[in-house]
Amino acid sequence: MKAAVRTTQRNRRRRLLVATAIIASLASTACEAGAGDGPDDSTTTARPDTTRSASSRGTSSAKPTGTGSPTPIGSSSDTAANGGGGDGAEADGTVVCAAAALSFASTSQDEPGDQVRHLLLTVTNAGNKTCTVYGYPRVQLGADAQAPVALIKESDPKAPATLAPGDEANAALLVSGGQRDTYEAHTIGVVLQGRKPGSTAGGPVDVPMPGVDTLTVDDGGRVTYWMTPSGLALDFIMSL
Repeated sequence: MKAAVRTTQRNRRRRLLVATAIIASLASTACEAGAGDGPDDSTTTARPDTTRSASSRGTSSAKPTGTGSPTPIGSSSDTAANGGGGDGAEADGTVVCAAAALSFASTSQDEPGDQVRHLLLTVTNAGNKTCTVYGYPRVQLGADAQAPVALIKESDPKAPATLAPGDEANAALLVSGGQRDTYEAHTIGVVLQGRKPGSTAGGPVDVPMPGVDTLTVDDGGRVTYWMTPSGLALDFIMSL
């Protein structure tokens, strides 16, 4: 009986030792399997570069579109029809006549063979829009003129000349009044006035000479306002 008990006890110890060996073996295997996950692992994973500067990244930016500034003709406050610059239309829709929309002429009012002293300046609306000529022509006789021809203030018609296509406006011009400081002029320059006092409606225009190459000019020259009736304009100079 005692022998049987001792045999049973030995079998229990043997089984316990086997179980302990198995557990130790399993623990060792688990440690080896997890060794690659530690901080000393030689395998690395590529990570995105978060330190790259903004300048190395593609960017797009809006670029301004160049715009031209409008170039004014004459005074910046004026409007010119059929090719000019602008301050708007009159109540009836008319605007300041542009030199480009007008044709210019000068006609002698003196007898053939006499000295040319009395001229009629005429502008014709050659455009396709109704427009208005304001004030009087600023006349320069010859390239060396020191000042524009003086105005005959009494000739003011009190209203500007509005021209439909094909209509004319006239101004009478006295080129010499028997004064001193006589000189010869080979050109007639005219600058149109704008609606506002002191403004202009374009640069100087060379008006064709009145059938002669030279005008004898002095400081007694005079010019009238623009007006529609040619006879009324001439009345202011023919007796001079």
